[in-house]
Amino acid sequence: MAGVGPMTQDWEPVVIRKKTPNSAAKRDEKTVNAARRSGADIETVRKFNAATNKAASSSTSLNTKRLDDDTENLAHERVPTELKKAIMQARGEKKLTQSQLAQLINEKPQVIQEYESGKAIPNQQILIKLERALGAKLRGKK
Repeated sequence: MAGVGPMTQDWEPVVIRKKTPNSAAKRDEKTVNAARRSGADIETVRKFNAATNKAASSSTSLNTKRLDDDTENLAHERVPTELKKAIMQARGEKKLTQSQLAQLINEKPQVIQEYESGKAIPNQQILIKLERALGAKLRGKK
């Protein structure tokens, strides 16, 4: 036997309540109509640009005119023609293909192709690798 003596039960009522309505439930149409019927004050606010799929930056800003007036050239620097010719000449002297040279410097063949066509953005680390592999000075004054 677990207990000694008379057993009693707790007969006090337990009240279970629903959670208080959150802000979304307060704006529910049923709740708003009930508030109108009871005569409560209802404030309606229309939000600017609500329910549109426009980003905040899509509207014209004050900087648009300044950007239009700007005449600065914002293009990336490309490989100069002297460097292109120097790479091709040194590679030809070593009798290497673009893919062989790329394998020597641990780069993709596309990188060599871009350098020789002038489309690459110069990278000093790649130029150092090319100088070592080709045995020619490619950077600075010749």
